[in-house]
Amino acid sequence: MNFIIWIVLGGVIGWLASLIMKTDAQQGVFLNIVVGVVGAFLGGLIIAPLIGTGTINQNDFSIASIGVSLIGAVVLLAIVNLIRRGTTR
Repeated sequence: MNFIIWIVLGGVIGWLASLIMKTDAQQGVFLNIVVGVVGAFLGGLIIAPLIGTGTINQNDFSIASIGVSLIGAVVLLAIVNLIRRGTTR
């Protein structure tokens, strides 16, 4: 059951991050899930230790962990945009 919640939250987080970064038209459902999960991993490495919370990858489904995962996904999309286009938009 945690796996399904993880996939759904990863998709929602990836979708929200793509809306924030204005890349929603370029991404599908699968890429939104990947961005959400990889962004949560990135947020878990950088942001989570600073504020003392987990991420959705660590089965911590709280508001703080969703926020950390969203920030990680936005940072991931900014890095991808920087590499692909030379600008973060």
